Amino acid sequence: MRSSLWPGKARHWLAIPASQFYTMADALLSLAGEIATMGTSLATESIRLARKVSLLIHLLEEIRDFAAQSGGQTASSSSAASSPWSCLADLAFALQAVKKFLLLSGWKSAGKNSNLESVTKKLAIQYQYVTWQLEKVLGNISYEHFKISDEVQEEVELVLAQLRREIEKIGVENLHIFQEIYNMLTSANVKDFKQQRSFKLQSTNSNTTGFVDRELRDMVTGLAEVNGKYNYDTARMTLKLMDRLKRTSHVDQFKNEKSGIRLSNSERSTVDDKQRDSLEIPEDFLCPISLELMRDPVIVSTGQTYERSFIQRWIDCGNGTCPKTQQKLQNHTLTPNYVLRSLIMQWCEANKIEQPYRLANGRMRSDGTFSEITGERSFINNLVSKLTSWSRDEQRSAAAELRSLAKRSTNNRKLIAEAGAIPVLVSLLLVDDKKTQEHAVTSLLNLSIYEHNKEVIMLAGAVLPIIHVLRDGNMEARENASAAIFSLSLIDENKITIGGTPGAIEALVELLDNGSARGKKDAASALFNLCIYQGNKSRAVRAGVVRALVKMLEDSSTSGMVDEVLTILSVLVSHKEGKVAISRANTIPLLIDLLRTGQPRNKENATAILLALCKKDSKNLACIGRMGAVVPLTEISKTGTERAKRKATSLLEHMQKLQIL
Repeated sequence: MRSSLWPGKARHWLAIPASQFYTMADALLSLAGEIATMGTSLATESIRLARKVSLLIHLLEEIRDFAAQSGGQTASSSSAASSPWSCLADLAFALQAVKKFLLLSGWKSAGKNSNLESVTKKLAIQYQYVTWQLEKVLGNISYEHFKISDEVQEEVELVLAQLRREIEKIGVENLHIFQEIYNMLTSANVKDFKQQRSFKLQSTNSNTTGFVDRELRDMVTGLAEVNGKYNYDTARMTLKLMDRLKRTSHVDQFKNEKSGIRLSNSERSTVDDKQRDSLEIPEDFLCPISLELMRDPVIVSTGQTYERSFIQRWIDCGNGTCPKTQQKLQNHTLTPNYVLRSLIMQWCEANKIEQPYRLANGRMRSDGTFSEITGERSFINNLVSKLTSWSRDEQRSAAAELRSLAKRSTNNRKLIAEAGAIPVLVSLLLVDDKKTQEHAVTSLLNLSIYEHNKEVIMLAGAVLPIIHVLRDGNMEARENASAAIFSLSLIDENKITIGGTPGAIEALVELLDNGSARGKKDAASALFNLCIYQGNKSRAVRAGVVRALVKMLEDSSTSGMVDEVLTILSVLVSHKEGKVAISRANTIPLLIDLLRTGQPRNKENATAILLALCKKDSKNLACIGRMGAVVPLTEISKTGTERAKRKATSLLEHMQKLQIL
């Protein structure tokens, strides 16, 4: 994407001529598609976040189509606060934050960080923040202005409900801090911070003060990482405000932790507290990505300097631009900046700061560890050669080792693919040894985490062999085959290819129906992802997915998957065949029962599905009236979630028009 389309602050979009809004809408759609392919190598929360964004693709397609049909004419007279285009700009800002969070969580999860607890906590705060920001923006989208169809509105409302459930877990103090810091980080001019003397956290209890002392620095730098275009001047100014706030609050245990630097034990006594508080790291010594003191600074083709491990991870994730300038990288060469490294060492020595670790022999890997790449490549090449051995034991052992290596790091996934392992692993999916099949399909699953490998796996003709394992492998192999289909189908064109492959959806439905608990979950994830593509919905319905889902609603042993079942039904009910199949499967009594006894999110989804079933269908409306749905719907219209209230009220109005009430 051209950097001109992605200004650091959403309000800048308002200054762009209306004729460019189609281009911006198209770029926003591309960004959402890119995010939808991310997250599979990360924690469960990141996978869910990427999946939520994938559900917004239909919304963005309709916005783009609206921009094309309207000829670029916008409501230019609207104020910046209420303009639909301002909402669209804010959505771009939020999606950029989501993308950066997924990248950062990948870097930090893969890295060897000595303070794992601190990293985990920082990622948790960032996840809460981007979830809050995305929900805030989606709630302001004008369906009417962009002429969004009812079907797509349902999808967006489903995402909003999921986001709101996540927000319910966030404390009130954090939500207020998110808003305050968001306002600062999106301020038009960093210099304005110097005039802000009234910044308060609106809470004076001792617990909140402790929170500020222990975690506010990490929170601010974390939000700076995911907001804007690496506006680190803003982050540093905000940190200074936090310092001033804490000093005026007389916080006793203020530690000198500027960007991860700590005084060594032998030198603590030589530097008093006042000196430590005033010590600032030269800006040029900090990596623009991590905001940490660099230990191995390298120069990229745009002339910017980064810490090697962080810029390498940026490139490994498929990015072709300079993070700081957004210019295209002409090549991926990383040139050591020996002069800057020497200056950093001298500065550390002069200020009696523990010096960054010096490079060990060999090259730094993308996961932040050191190794001799030549030896590693040779080892992997040897394993790949064993995959073609006449000995089944050697094949099995090599596949197991590659499975483990592919799980560990992006660097391993690249090296294994470069060694030509993928076509050989695909061929092993068809052998008659179940354990070898299991290792091979799991290796492909782990390799598919690296986005470029998805294409290689598809080109190797892996879909049919994976389906073979999904049907005939042992249970663990079937589970991982299903997960592999989910991973590959994160790319939109793969949804079409996989869904159109004979037997693919049928095999997933079979696993959903008769698999293990984990197998059912994996199959549900894959089916949900495939059914985002409209053409796969009818295939899934014909394969019997509705029957399998209704069976799970009736079975108490799968009660823990009610949310997944309702989510898939919510996607299917928007399709004509899906609506008919759900109506015929005796689903309505089960949904009405959930209105009475389900969790709030289950009631919300059940109400939405019932509304979709009853729109323009007097027979279904009469049916839910006879089954006593009025009482629980009335209760939900008063006490349910916001979305549930709207759906229940709408359904009651439909019933009233037919004089069912």
